[in-house]
Amino acid sequence: MVELRKRREAPSDASQPPQKKSNPLTSAKPESESSKAATSSTDGAEKANSLAVGDTIQLEGLGGEVETQDGEKTNLKKLVDESESGVVLFTYPKASTPGFLTLGTTQACLFRDEFSPLTATGYSIFGLSSDSPKSNTTFKTKQKLQYTLLCDPNATLITAIGMRKAPKGIVRGVFVVNKDGRVEAVEPGGPAATVEVVRKLVQSSGVQSSETVGTAVQAEEMQKDEGDKAESKLASEGDTDGNRADVAAEVADTAEKLDGGADV
Repeated sequence: MVELRKRREAPSDASQPPQKKSNPLTSAKPESESSKAATSSTDGAEKANSLAVGDTIQLEGLGGEVETQDGEKTNLKKLVDESESGVVLFTYPKASTPGFLTLGTTQACLFRDEFSPLTATGYSIFGLSSDSPKSNTTFKTKQKLQYTLLCDPNATLITAIGMRKAPKGIVRGVFVVNKDGRVEAVEPGGPAATVEVVRKLVQSSGVQSSETVGTAVQAEEMQKDEGDKAESKLASEGDTDGNRADVAAEVADTAEKLDGGADV
């Protein structure tokens, strides 16, 4: 006769809590952490590429190649080389949308209306977006824009100047670089704010507009002519106190007219 023995139970350890079942989300944590690290690394790379006022950048190859609304290939270095004092790039997410006035339209029109004073010191102005040449051509024609619109469908230049918004957006803002590659402005902002940034740069610039320079040169030449006339008069009529007083009065009168902008 076979004797059946009762299986002895394993002693329980009250001090050790029962193990939880494996959770797929928990087990995937190492992968999640590595993914987070990768994201952090990407963010760091974007921050490393960010620019600040006063930075001197290497223009060659920066931002790759873009094209104008007419389909002409160009790049930032070429634009700067062809400018007189530097380049202004104002960025906008998208050209006008039918049916209402967009911020992009407002911004473009403000730069259009302020074009003369904003370019008085030699800056060349460009609008920059990821729109197609066809879209920008329509936009330029409809809004009667006198400056060139740049098409950057892959946002390479937009990213290079720090105006890319993750994951695929574009920051509205303005970027200014001078002929030496020095960053004069890099700032996000609304339509009026971006125009104001450039206006302040122009006002604070030591470079005079061609009109101002021309007026200054003309005034200098006129003052020289008046000086020559005074010397001739004193030489022909005699260097007397009375003649000197007459000459001084004539010179003072001419200077007053020049300062007041009157025709002489």
